[in-house]
Amino acid sequence: MVQAARILLFLAAVAVARAAEDFRAEFVVETTEGQQSFTVRVHPDWAPLGVDRFKELVEAKFYDDTRFYRVLPKFVVQFGLSGDPETNALWRSKPIKDDPVTATNKPGTITFAKTSAPNSRTTQLFINTQNNARLDGMGFAPFGEIEGSGMDVVAKLYNCGEKPNQGEIQSRGNAYLDEKFPELSKIVSVKLLPIEESLPKDEM
Repeated sequence: MVQAARILLFLAAVAVARAAEDFRAEFVVETTEGQQSFTVRVHPDWAPLGVDRFKELVEAKFYDDTRFYRVLPKFVVQFGLSGDPETNALWRSKPIKDDPVTATNKPGTITFAKTSAPNSRTTQLFINTQNNARLDGMGFAPFGEIEGSGMDVVAKLYNCGEKPNQGEIQSRGNAYLDEKFPELSKIVSVKLLPIEESLPKDEM
């Protein structure tokens, strides 16, 4: 019995350790130069609550067939509103608590958007395209970073500025965007990858 209990404790400890390990998320996107992809390395130790929400959203396929609706090359690229208004309403009612900011908003990091109110993060994300360290003091906590040449792919996203209206996206979804902004770049799919499945052999 004692031995069995020790084994169970060991397995539980392993499960907790694995839950806290970095993982990757692969984004397949439509750019101005066709379909390409980039990979985000996710760091649970940076912002654990944000990471849990991101993982939950990816597993629910929330980001599949969504649009990049705010593209400011000298600031951020923002996305994370569903093409389905009912889905937007559901997740908007489930904000998460704030994480402490432990990493800076440097180029290539990915962060949850939020309002000026505390504990207001839901589904919207942004990729920092320049050094936005000033956002650190405003409570924006990065939870991952784009790897390798992935920012070259981000640079090919259609530059729509801030023209799409986020309120209209919330209420009308992709019907609004496809009618008014058919040229927007979009996310085809996002999937989670264990570290060992996405590392080149010489890095393993």
